[in-house]
Amino acid sequence: MEPQNYIQVSEFLLLGFSEDPEQQSLIFGLFISMYLVTVLGNLLIILATISDSHLHTPMYFFLSNLSFVNICFTSTTIPKMLVNIQTQSKAITYEGWIIQIYFFELFVVLDSFLLAVMAYDRYVAICHALHYMVIMNQRLCGFLDLVSWITSALNSWLQSLKILQPSFCTNLDIPPFSVNLIM
Repeated sequence: MEPQNYIQVSEFLLLGFSEDPEQQSLIFGLFISMYLVTVLGNLLIILATISDSHLHTPMYFFLSNLSFVNICFTSTTIPKMLVNIQTQSKAITYEGWIIQIYFFELFVVLDSFLLAVMAYDRYVAICHALHYMVIMNQRLCGFLDLVSWITSALNSWLQSLKILQPSFCTNLDIPPFSVNLIM
Protein backbone atom coordinates (compact mmCIF):
# COMPACT_ATOMS: atom_id res chain seq x y z
CA MET A 1 0.00 0.00 0.00
CA GLU A 2 1.36 3.40 -0.93
CA PRO A 3 1.61 6.06 1.75
CA GLN A 4 -0.79 8.92 1.18
CA ASN A 5 -0.50 12.54 2.15
CA TYR A 6 -3.17 13.77 4.50
CA ILE A 7 -3.64 17.36 5.46
CA GLN A 8 -5.00 18.42 8.79
CA VAL A 9 -8.03 20.60 8.10
CA SER A 10 -8.84 23.23 10.70
CA GLU A 11 -11.43 25.33 8.86
CA PHE A 12 -13.25 25.81 5.58
CA LEU A 13 -13.88 29.03 3.71
CA LEU A 14 -17.50 29.53 2.71
CA LEU A 15 -17.94 31.45 -0.50
CA GLY A 16 -20.66 34.07 -0.19
CA PHE A 17 -23.39 35.08 -2.56
CA SER A 18 -21.95 38.51 -3.20
CA GLU A 19 -19.17 40.77 -1.97
CA ASP A 20 -21.26 43.91 -2.57
CA PRO A 21 -22.43 45.33 0.82
CA GLU A 22 -25.76 46.50 -0.63
CA GLN A 23 -26.53 43.06 -1.98
CA GLN A 24 -25.44 41.46 1.28
CA SER A 25 -27.92 43.65 3.16
CA LEU A 26 -30.67 42.57 0.77
CA ILE A 27 -29.68 38.91 1.05
CA PHE A 28 -29.55 39.17 4.86
CA GLY A 29 -33.00 40.76 4.94
CA LEU A 30 -34.48 38.12 2.64
CA PHE A 31 -33.00 35.19 4.51
CA ILE A 32 -33.89 36.46 7.98
CA SER A 33 -37.47 37.17 6.91
CA MET A 34 -37.84 33.72 5.30
CA TYR A 35 -36.30 32.11 8.38
CA LEU A 36 -38.66 33.95 10.76
CA VAL A 37 -41.71 33.11 8.64
CA THR A 38 -40.69 29.45 8.60
CA VAL A 39 -40.07 29.25 12.35
CA LEU A 40 -43.18 31.22 13.32
CA GLY A 41 -45.41 29.27 10.91
CA ASN A 42 -44.22 25.95 12.30
CA LEU A 43 -44.57 27.21 15.88
CA LEU A 44 -48.17 28.18 15.14
CA ILE A 45 -48.87 24.66 13.88
CA ILE A 46 -47.36 23.17 17.04
CA LEU A 47 -49.25 25.56 19.34
CA ALA A 48 -52.55 24.97 17.54
CA THR A 49 -52.09 21.22 17.83
CA ILE A 50 -51.25 21.39 21.53
CA SER A 51 -53.94 23.88 22.52
CA ASP A 52 -56.97 22.33 20.76
CA SER A 53 -58.03 18.97 22.19
CA HIS A 54 -59.84 18.11 18.95
CA LEU A 55 -56.44 18.03 17.25
CA HIS A 56 -55.00 15.38 19.57
CA THR A 57 -55.11 12.74 16.83
CA PRO A 58 -52.31 10.76 15.18
CA MET A 59 -52.40 12.95 12.07
CA TYR A 60 -51.80 16.13 14.04
CA PHE A 61 -49.29 14.41 16.32
CA PHE A 62 -47.16 13.62 13.28
CA LEU A 63 -47.81 17.05 11.78
CA SER A 64 -46.56 18.79 14.92
CA ASN A 65 -43.50 16.52 14.96
CA LEU A 66 -42.85 17.40 11.32
CA SER A 67 -43.17 21.09 12.18
CA PHE A 68 -40.64 20.69 14.99
CA VAL A 69 -38.24 18.91 12.64
CA ASN A 70 -38.67 21.70 10.07
CA ILE A 71 -37.77 24.30 12.71
CA CYS A 72 -34.67 22.31 13.63
CA PHE A 73 -33.80 21.73 9.98
CA THR A 74 -33.85 25.42 9.08
CA SER A 75 -32.06 26.30 12.32
CA THR A 76 -29.18 24.03 11.37
CA THR A 77 -27.75 26.22 8.62
CA ILE A 78 -29.53 29.57 8.36
CA PRO A 79 -28.35 31.19 11.65
CA LYS A 80 -24.70 30.45 10.82
CA MET A 81 -25.21 31.88 7.34
CA LEU A 82 -26.81 35.03 8.78
CA VAL A 83 -23.92 35.48 11.21
CA ASN A 84 -21.44 35.04 8.36
CA ILE A 85 -23.24 37.67 6.27
CA GLN A 86 -23.31 40.17 9.15
CA THR A 87 -19.74 39.67 10.34
CA GLN A 88 -18.19 39.26 6.89
CA SER A 89 -16.68 36.04 8.23
CA LYS A 90 -16.22 33.28 5.71
CA ALA A 91 -14.77 30.55 7.88
CA ILE A 92 -16.32 27.56 9.54
CA THR A 93 -14.24 25.24 11.68
CA TYR A 94 -13.87 21.63 10.68
CA GLU A 95 -15.63 20.54 13.87
CA GLY A 96 -18.44 23.03 13.26
CA TRP A 97 -18.80 21.76 9.70
CA ILE A 98 -19.01 18.11 10.86
CA ILE A 99 -21.62 19.03 13.49
CA GLN A 100 -23.61 21.02 10.94
CA ILE A 101 -23.47 18.11 8.47
CA TYR A 102 -24.59 15.69 11.20
CA PHE A 103 -27.65 17.71 12.16
CA PHE A 104 -28.46 18.62 8.56
CA GLU A 105 -28.43 14.94 7.62
CA LEU A 106 -30.39 14.02 10.76
CA PHE A 107 -33.24 16.39 10.04
CA VAL A 108 -33.35 15.70 6.29
CA VAL A 109 -33.68 11.96 6.87
CA LEU A 110 -36.06 12.43 9.80
CA ASP A 111 -38.24 14.65 7.62
CA SER A 112 -38.45 11.84 5.06
CA PHE A 113 -39.23 9.20 7.68
CA LEU A 114 -41.97 11.32 9.25
CA LEU A 115 -43.52 11.91 5.83
CA ALA A 116 -43.53 8.14 5.26
CA VAL A 117 -45.14 7.59 8.68
CA MET A 118 -47.74 10.25 7.87
CA ALA A 119 -48.47 8.47 4.57
CA TYR A 120 -48.98 5.22 6.49
CA ASP A 121 -51.29 7.02 8.92
CA ARG A 122 -53.41 8.31 6.04
CA TYR A 123 -53.40 4.86 4.42
CA VAL A 124 -54.78 3.32 7.60
CA ALA A 125 -57.35 6.12 7.93
CA ILE A 126 -58.62 5.57 4.38
CA CYS A 127 -58.30 1.82 3.88
CA HIS A 128 -59.09 0.68 7.42
CA ALA A 129 -61.36 3.48 8.60
CA LEU A 130 -63.34 1.38 11.06
CA HIS A 131 -60.20 0.10 12.79
CA TYR A 132 -58.24 3.34 12.57
CA MET A 133 -58.30 4.27 16.27
CA VAL A 134 -57.39 0.72 17.29
CA ILE A 135 -54.47 0.48 14.84
CA MET A 136 -53.10 4.02 15.21
CA ASN A 137 -53.08 4.20 19.00
CA GLN A 138 -50.77 6.42 21.07
CA ARG A 139 -48.34 3.59 21.65
CA LEU A 140 -47.85 2.91 17.92
CA CYS A 141 -47.58 6.63 17.14
CA GLY A 142 -44.89 7.06 19.78
CA PHE A 143 -43.10 3.94 18.57
CA LEU A 144 -43.11 5.08 14.93
CA ASP A 145 -41.83 8.49 15.99
CA LEU A 146 -39.09 6.96 18.16
CA VAL A 147 -37.99 4.57 15.39
CA SER A 148 -37.82 7.50 12.98
CA TRP A 149 -35.59 9.46 15.37
CA ILE A 150 -33.29 6.52 16.15
CA THR A 151 -32.92 5.48 12.52
CA SER A 152 -32.24 9.05 11.43
CA ALA A 153 -29.66 9.57 14.18
CA LEU A 154 -27.90 6.33 13.29
CA ASN A 155 -27.87 7.18 9.58
CA SER A 156 -26.61 10.68 10.27
CA TRP A 157 -23.89 9.35 12.56
CA LEU A 158 -22.72 6.86 9.90
CA GLN A 159 -22.73 9.54 7.20
CA SER A 160 -20.71 11.85 9.45
CA LEU A 161 -18.18 9.11 10.14
CA LYS A 162 -17.57 8.80 6.40
CA ILE A 163 -16.41 12.38 6.14
CA LEU A 164 -14.21 12.50 9.23
CA GLN A 165 -11.18 11.68 7.07
CA PRO A 166 -11.34 14.15 4.19
CA SER A 167 -9.66 12.94 1.02
CA PHE A 168 -9.37 16.22 -0.81
CA CYS A 169 -6.37 18.34 -1.59
CA THR A 170 -5.71 21.94 -0.67
CA ASN A 171 -8.78 23.72 -2.04
CA LEU A 172 -10.80 24.47 1.09
CA ASP A 173 -13.26 26.90 -0.52
CA ILE A 174 -16.84 25.64 -0.44
CA PRO A 175 -19.44 27.31 -2.67
CA PRO A 176 -22.86 27.81 -1.01
CA PHE A 177 -25.34 24.96 -1.42
CA SER A 178 -22.79 22.68 -3.06
CA VAL A 179 -21.75 20.38 -0.25
CA ASN A 180 -23.03 17.01 -1.44
CA LEU A 181 -23.11 14.12 0.96
CA ILE A 182 -22.23 10.57 0.03
CA MET A 183 -25.57 8.80 0.13
